[in-house]
Order: sequence, then C-alpha cells, then structure tokens
Amino acid sequence: MTPVVAGTAAGAVLALAALAFGFWGFLLTAIFMAIGALLGRAAEGQLDLGAVLDALRGRRSSS
Repeated sequence: MTPVVAGTAAGAVLALAALAFGFWGFLLTAIFMAIGALLGRAAEGQLDLGAVLDALRGRRSSS
C-alpha cells in the first residue's frame, strides 16, 4: 500500500468517525489509529519501543 493510499484511507476513516460520532469519536479514532501504526511499525521491526519509552522518560536522547 502506497503512502498516498494509506493517507487517503486514514482520512476517510477519520472523516466518517467525525460525521458519525462527533469530535470525541474523531479524536478517539485518531488516537487508536496512531497506536495501531506504532504497534505495526514495532511488529515489523522498524521501531524500537524500548528506545521510544526511554526517550519519553528522559533516560536518553531521541537523536
């Protein structure tokens, strides 16, 4: 799936959530999509969740 197709699909899902459930439904859908994307990248090995958590805790730099 190309980034353009993925972005279009994500936009369509968020638009439908906003129309059907209002602002809070839109926000909750966006949060769950972001969590799903992070977990998907971690499953593919493209993201080290331990390093991300350490950077968020201030234990080491994210750079």
